[in-house]
Amino acid sequence: MNETNPKSGVDETAELKELRRLSADDLPAILLVSEKLRRLVDWLGRFGSWFAMPLILITAFDLFIRKTGKIQVWLVENVSDFFGSTLLQELEWHSHTVLFTLVLGFGYIWNTQVRVDLVRETLSFRKKAWIEFIGLTIFLIPYTCVVVYFAIVYTVDSWAINRDANCAWYQCGEISASLVGLSHRWIIKSIMVIGLLGAVIAGISVWLQVVMVLFGPKHWRYPLMTLEWPEESGVTVEGKQRLDLETAEDQLELRAAKQKEATQKAQELEG
Repeated sequence: MNETNPKSGVDETAELKELRRLSADDLPAILLVSEKLRRLVDWLGRFGSWFAMPLILITAFDLFIRKTGKIQVWLVENVSDFFGSTLLQELEWHSHTVLFTLVLGFGYIWNTQVRVDLVRETLSFRKKAWIEFIGLTIFLIPYTCVVVYFAIVYTVDSWAINRDANCAWYQCGEISASLVGLSHRWIIKSIMVIGLLGAVIAGISVWLQVVMVLFGPKHWRYPLMTLEWPEESGVTVEGKQRLDLETAEDQLELRAAKQKEATQKAQELEG
């Protein structure tokens, strides 16, 4: 027996039967472009996430030699000024900057950004799509483009200072507020440009997808980045598959069963 939505008068069961799941080869041009942009942002974010390692290691090393005291003094006097606490702390800040900026777009395409869901989660699918469309068109993409412009100016000015300075390469040009801080500040500033561009690309990728959701065929189904299809509502949380403890399989039991099966096969081969 078919169910009808009392608000719209639409036969929802009939609609679901007509749904068409698009494969990668069936995607229209607009979704292919969106997918390629998404992959670029995904790669950039995964690359940037590796900077968590130098951030942790540098922080731990700096803490260790500062607390021991004499080791840091010996390293500075006999090895290099690079082991001074100021330089190490600035390396920590730079690693954190790279990590944070390069994953901005990554967080958006995987829907792990912060949202105020008190209102949004009570709305229908198309209203959520319209909010996403308006937010991207009026706020995210234009605002981020403006920030990218000023970040580029910021970087170019820093590079000009570095280029015009007459000094050794390792202490040349613009440096931090500390007189013994890191030089070549244009490098970390250029990372900010790259990260912000990644956020713009992520916004464009999602915008193209939302345009297809709003103005394309209603019965097409394909993976979404920041939305959930009505029939899949509640399946994911912040871009990750929701785990249902009542229906989830016990991983320990699965591994034990596989181990038992492998043992039985080995015994049969030996016999």
